Amino acid sequence: MSEYGDLEYSNFQAGQESGELDKLHQAAGSESDYASQFGVYGEDHSASESTDFSTGRHVEFDGADGSHYESTDFTNYSNDSHTSDSVFAAQGSESAHTASFSELDALRAQFGSSFAQGTQLHLGEGDGGLSIASH
Repeated sequence: MSEYGDLEYSNFQAGQESGELDKLHQAAGSESDYASQFGVYGEDHSASESTDFSTGRHVEFDGADGSHYESTDFTNYSNDSHTSDSVFAAQGSESAHTASFSELDALRAQFGSSFAQGTQLHLGEGDGGLSIASH
């Protein structure tokens, strides 16, 4: 036995805790894009032809006795031709896009917790020594 006698110590505590959490989240953004595409296609074809053919013969004769002889052979040929083709195409597109966003998230959470805690200390001769218990 110690000079203080048997010593026993007990400490038990119980309680309640609570808390709050406030969280604010804000995000904002925007985007913008623009696209343009234009194309032009053109084609042209032209042809021309010209043909001229001429032949001639002219004979004229006056005799001593006063006779007159005249002969004319003449050929004339002409060919004119013209061809024209034309194709033209134009295409265009244009687009624009703008978007923006903003968001605000608010979070509020409440939480509670219970706890229990205990400590024991026993010192005595009958127990044969020291014993400590904690919960």
